[in-house]
Amino acid sequence: MSATASPVEVPDIGDFDDVPVIEVLVAVGDTVAAEDPLVTLESDKATMDVPAPFGGVVKEISVSVGDRVAQGSALMVIEPTDADAGGGEAAEQAATADQGAEQTTPPAESLEAPEEPSQSSAGAPAAAPSPDPQAQAQADGEPATGNGAGPIYASPSARRLARELGVSLQSAHGSGRKGRITKDDVQGMADGGGPAAPISQPAGGGGELNLLPWPTVNFEKFGPVERVARSRIQRISAPNLARNWVMIPHVTHNDEADITELEAWRKRLNEEHAREGVKFTMVSFLVGACVAALKEFPFVNASL
Repeated sequence: MSATASPVEVPDIGDFDDVPVIEVLVAVGDTVAAEDPLVTLESDKATMDVPAPFGGVVKEISVSVGDRVAQGSALMVIEPTDADAGGGEAAEQAATADQGAEQTTPPAESLEAPEEPSQSSAGAPAAAPSPDPQAQAQADGEPATGNGAGPIYASPSARRLARELGVSLQSAHGSGRKGRITKDDVQGMADGGGPAAPISQPAGGGGELNLLPWPTVNFEKFGPVERVARSRIQRISAPNLARNWVMIPHVTHNDEADITELEAWRKRLNEEHAREGVKFTMVSFLVGACVAALKEFPFVNASL
């Protein structure tokens, strides 16, 4: 006997509202299991996957890429399978169980590092579970591995990049704080190498490149500014290109240009304006050429 289809809504995503849907991970007719990612949302600070509260078959999808949603917005309709006929009740029981285990095992999609085990009300440490190599490695500050059936600690952005590059997080070794899998770890595996080496981050913030933060400049004081939304591919490529620009040695390409007429013109201008004390150098003409090129290709004169 088939169960009644149930709507899936955006869960509590914190203080964010009106966040865009950047990826729909399922299609009508797909069979999903509980906790499978359904859609990906992007806030100002992070991306997050909305998991399926129960397993079943996707019957209807209410959102598309670019739509903006908030807590309680309808995402899709899923018809629970026979095994998940009590989907709503099972979801509530699972949520209760998750809250009880929250102190010992952090959620896989959490953006924060795993929390320390809580203490009992009497002040004595809570009873420790059976030894877990994954948890022990994280407690010791060692990179955790995704091998085995234990939880995988990775941010939603790292998980999404892994899906796009076809990388399995089960075999990933985290180089982030307390063994967390970072996007650099995923990129390193996709490139055929190992995980990224752990890098200490300065207090001033500079990301995983150990660099000073990029200065914030108000470009509007220099003239009109046009803001253009970047595509999903551009948003993904930007941090990788910025990293490559810093980490990969540059190659200088030289070319030759005939400036015979330009040099003759420069000398004539200097002779004509000699009494005024004005002297034209080749830099003046190079700046003029750059201005003309940037006017024709304004995308080059842009800042992220």
